Amino acid sequence: MSTLPERSTQCDRATPVHRPSRMTPRWLPLLSVLGWLLAWEALVRVAQIPHYTLPAPSLVLQTLMDNFGSLSASWWFTLKITFGALALASIGGVLIAAMFVLSAPLEALLLPLAVVLQVTPIVAIAPLMLIYVESTTAALLLCAWIVAFFPILSNTTLGLNSVDRNLRDLFKLNGATRWQELWHLRLPAAMPYFLGGLKIAGGLALIGAVVAEFVAGSAGQSSGLASRIIESGYRLRTARLFAALILISLTGIVIFMTLTWISHMMLRRWHESALKQER
Repeated sequence: MSTLPERSTQCDRATPVHRPSRMTPRWLPLLSVLGWLLAWEALVRVAQIPHYTLPAPSLVLQTLMDNFGSLSASWWFTLKITFGALALASIGGVLIAAMFVLSAPLEALLLPLAVVLQVTPIVAIAPLMLIYVESTTAALLLCAWIVAFFPILSNTTLGLNSVDRNLRDLFKLNGATRWQELWHLRLPAAMPYFLGGLKIAGGLALIGAVVAEFVAGSAGQSSGLASRIIESGYRLRTARLFAALILISLTGIVIFMTLTWISHMMLRRWHESALKQER
């Protein structure tokens, strides 16, 4: 019987423990992007593809630097529409979700309208908004808000309704009002759901802003980066078109990373999804 622990100890000593490297997941995406860019550059140079058909990454970067002054103004316009729509969607989504929890008839009355707005393509709504709303900026902001609003509303409503019944009964036994239950119990419990919807809405707000700008640009109303893309496409300035696309992509990546960081900072001390696992 005494030999079994010794064998187990010998096996543990002989078997090396391989721990996953923490640096590999961080550097691997960057190396992958650099590899694809180098392959793109090599393909254009070896195949001698014309720059108006497919510009090399080096040409796109040079064009971005040369035209950054003109692109930055359009970029700023797109950013204002995106963050404005995201802020309105966050405030409106949380407020309406709270109203849904407090009033079931109100939820039955307004939720179908929210679903209709969500499933209707924004491309079909944007021309109507440009007709009914005099200000182009307000019309674009409304279109982007429609796209970003529903994920926050649905996620927050789900979180508010996912509270443990035992905790709700405890609040009732202590004489808490519905507003006190909402503020002290439901809203903290719904925070992870809200932050999850916020990360989805951040990308959708950018997509809604760009799509609405495309519609406005096709109607002859100059606005953000989408107008620069349409203009570059008409003039076969493909490198400038790619430069505008890079700005849009980088904006979406930064929005997602920022919202992910905010979610982690708010949940890291108490929610299971953000707690660090000790290994």
